[in-house]
Amino acid sequence: MSIRRRAIIWMLAAAITGTPALVAAQDTNAVSPILAGDDSPMLAADNGVADVSTASLFEATEGRPALLAQIEKPSGPPPTPEHTGLRALGINVLHDFAHLPSKENLFWVGVGTGAALALHPWDDNVNRHFLGNGSIDAVFIPGKYVGQTYTLLGTSLAIYGIGRFNGDKKISHVGMDLLRALIVDYTITEGIKYATHRERPDHSNFKSFPSGHASTTFAFATALERHLGWKYVVPAYAFSSYVAVSRLHDNRHYLSDVAFGACIGVIAGRTVTRHGSSDYTWTVAPTHGGAMVMVAKLGRP
Repeated sequence: MSIRRRAIIWMLAAAITGTPALVAAQDTNAVSPILAGDDSPMLAADNGVADVSTASLFEATEGRPALLAQIEKPSGPPPTPEHTGLRALGINVLHDFAHLPSKENLFWVGVGTGAALALHPWDDNVNRHFLGNGSIDAVFIPGKYVGQTYTLLGTSLAIYGIGRFNGDKKISHVGMDLLRALIVDYTITEGIKYATHRERPDHSNFKSFPSGHASTTFAFATALERHLGWKYVVPAYAFSSYVAVSRLHDNRHYLSDVAFGACIGVIAGRTVTRHGSSDYTWTVAPTHGGAMVMVAKLGRP
């Protein structure tokens, strides 16, 4: 196979997989043989482009090629933005809603839906088990208040304000992402509540599904986890689980409400801290007597 043909095949493969083509030479004759068996330069250009060897790209790492290991490696914490002011907060919130349609979020919707359907038969039994158990009342009563949106919102504003006051972009970035996660989560949760119109176990209203306490606390914990890592955020997820269970004890939600709400929170927390652009875009177009939301999948260049 000629050098020119090999170069074309490599560029096509790079375009399909989304990896950089690594070919910057204007003269294809300057490209060394691709995927050669030895350690000769894989792609080299006479115009100053750095040589890349096959060994550096395909060196075995835990039984996998180094290139594949790099692609599969989870991304780290979100990079600190240049601006964390109120204008940046508003713009980023709009971007968060635009990035909601994604394969990852579709996966979490599937997890939440499957969990809710699987747990639905035990909804009444679990609530009856918690009702009348006075010995644990004192344990779960605080969950009603610490999991409220105003509590988490106040905490997020405090973190954001401290970061802005001290000029620490890392701290203000954490606070900004917490605020964004709560805004996205609240919007999704309230929309689903009004759409499903499920009655609460205590018959107080028809806003049972999904659990707002579960979704907000899991959104808060997930955003923290993306910034700080699991080592420091296990208590946050333990706190989220405690708040979720407290809603069962308070007879305000069913088990299926809590399971789906937790996944909504994960979606919100991961969406606001995800790197890169979405494969989808959306726009709102006015129609006769209302509006229409259009979602389109973007083609890869």
